[in-house]
Amino acid sequence: MFDYLIVGAGYAGSVLAERLAQVANKKVLIIDKRNHIAGNAYDYYNEDGILIHKYGPHIFHTNSKDVFDYLSKFTEWHYYQHKVLASVDGQMVPIPINLNTINALYGLSLNSNEVEDFFASKAEDVKQIATSEDVVVSKVGRELYEKFFKGYTKKQWELDPSELDASVTARVPTRTNKDDRYFTDTYQAMPLYGYTKMFEKMLDHPNIKIMLNTDYQDIIDEIRYKKLIFTGPVDEYFNYCYGKLPYRSLEFKFETIDRDQFQQAGTINYPNDYAFTRITEFKHLTGQKHPKTSLVYEYPKAEGDPYYPIPKMENTLLYKKYQALADQLTNTYFVGRLATYKYYNMDQVVAQALTTFKKILTQETTKPSTNGKQILKSKN
Repeated sequence: MFDYLIVGAGYAGSVLAERLAQVANKKVLIIDKRNHIAGNAYDYYNEDGILIHKYGPHIFHTNSKDVFDYLSKFTEWHYYQHKVLASVDGQMVPIPINLNTINALYGLSLNSNEVEDFFASKAEDVKQIATSEDVVVSKVGRELYEKFFKGYTKKQWELDPSELDASVTARVPTRTNKDDRYFTDTYQAMPLYGYTKMFEKMLDHPNIKIMLNTDYQDIIDEIRYKKLIFTGPVDEYFNYCYGKLPYRSLEFKFETIDRDQFQQAGTINYPNDYAFTRITEFKHLTGQKHPKTSLVYEYPKAEGDPYYPIPKMENTLLYKKYQALADQLTNTYFVGRLATYKYYNMDQVVAQALTTFKKILTQETTKPSTNGKQILKSKN
């Protein structure tokens, strides 16, 4: 008898497994469909001995000391501040758009005050900001919107920015200084020996058992457990009874080149050219020394592994129907990006999992437990 069956060995499932085993002394079984732990953060050494991220670049950053301190129990850090360039008008210019971007693009020598006036002169008066297009044109105007955002967003989502929720482009700020870091969080670092090694330490506990290459539906009637933590797609859990929640997926094409360095920044975005959205060179991220270098090209697509919930109002309303079902289950917890149909950064998933653990501890002391298998079957 396991106290907890956890579906999914990514951040949400692994953090909860570690806390339940270490702090609450619970017996935990964590399972995953894939042949590895660490979810989309999984990294490994390719045949040339270069550390690469199987599911695209994962750059850790957070303003939460609690999250950073928690993960520091399981890894040392390589301090790294990510920089991104965009290929625009034949130039490589910094993104997010900042003072250097404008000066390079237009051959100007503005200062911070002057670039603020420049943005104001270009910005359009948008009465109500509702879409991703509204966000950008209200800040920097239509010309910069079309140079940096329109094409990239269309490739990424296969939708015009005018059809997408404002949250998509609101994630990318505009700066009036020369700060060309992609993130400005207090803590910016990469696990020194990689994400997978960090997860291995996190799950290295006698109370934790791991089963890989395992679909929970195949074993659910064979496993005895008290409570369930589900980090997979919430619509899958409920047998798509209201229909499928839509996602965008990605195809990754990896390339190793017999040279020390390929590009001048960790990531270069291509908003207007090519079918791919960006190229990332892993050695920038990891700090690894190697005579060769490895790249990944990202091609957005409609079908495949679910990566990005599509932020449109009708999708939010559909998720709320599933959320209402999930809220009725007392001993089943839905945690993480897929289970809550929301795009989270890595630190946000860790924070959500730690918060869920506190909630579970509180409930453990106030409510008797019920057999989780009975609850799971009730969905049918």
